[in-house]
Amino acid sequence: MDLDLLTNILYLTIRTGTPLLLVALGELVCEKSGVLNLGQEGMMLMGAVVGFIAAFYSGNVYLGFAMAACAGIAMSLVFGFVAVTLNANQVATGLALTIFGTGLSAFIGASFEGKTITALPTLAVGFVETIPLIGRPLFAQDAMVYFSWILFIAIYLFFKQGRGGLKVRAAGENPTVGSNLGLPVLKIRYLSIMFGGAMAGLAGGYLSLAYTPLWTENMTAGRGWIALALVVFASWRVGRIMLGAYLFGFASIMHLVLQGFGLSISSNLLATLPYVATIVVLVFLSKNIERLKQFEPMALGKPWHKTH
Repeated sequence: MDLDLLTNILYLTIRTGTPLLLVALGELVCEKSGVLNLGQEGMMLMGAVVGFIAAFYSGNVYLGFAMAACAGIAMSLVFGFVAVTLNANQVATGLALTIFGTGLSAFIGASFEGKTITALPTLAVGFVETIPLIGRPLFAQDAMVYFSWILFIAIYLFFKQGRGGLKVRAAGENPTVGSNLGLPVLKIRYLSIMFGGAMAGLAGGYLSLAYTPLWTENMTAGRGWIALALVVFASWRVGRIMLGAYLFGFASIMHLVLQGFGLSISSNLLATLPYVATIVVLVFLSKNIERLKQFEPMALGKPWHKTH
């Protein structure tokens, strides 16, 4: 395989995997607190459209990212109120959030369909960009890619060494015991939900502000669902999230690899590869469900109130 082609594949794998990494890290923290939010797709779409509109009118892509995160947080608070405060079924609430976000984003962005903005610029790091194979993939990415790496390390240390990580895990494993020990379980869950919403909003913003700097209806193309599967694939362990995100990112640009080998396959068929990979991974994981349960937060998806 040509070295330039391999370099481009690595570069695009990281770019394609970045929104998956962002939203999966947010969902991981949310699920670690015991809350299952299936509304990632809706929050991503709202982040994408709100971020794009903000950047379109202001001309500032960073303001667009800030507004995308705010949109994700606002959507997550709706979920939090219904699922945590009112103790509604978390699965049904998350699905409703996705449907609501999909419809609302299409309505808000109808007049911006097909319009473009200046994309988030890359941050080339001097001469190291010219290093063969790894130079461009590692040292010529945009700020959000580097932010996702910093965030990954921060969350890893948060759960590995931080007291805050222990509190989040306690809320997700046994909220009643945690509450009896003085932990503000509902506050922890709300903060985790808001963090997950912010990350979903940023992931959606990355799609409309950096990856493809334009807005189109349903542009997330199921990435929110893939991120949910990614958390299960990682067995709720932070260290595996980045690997999984880039593996799914690689599946999304598989057509480049196949074209590099001179294979001619229908583009429509190749477009299904990320979703086929998701199904294959879930089927594979279901073969050892007991081992998977060892890592799943015990209170995940179970409504809880302080009076329990």
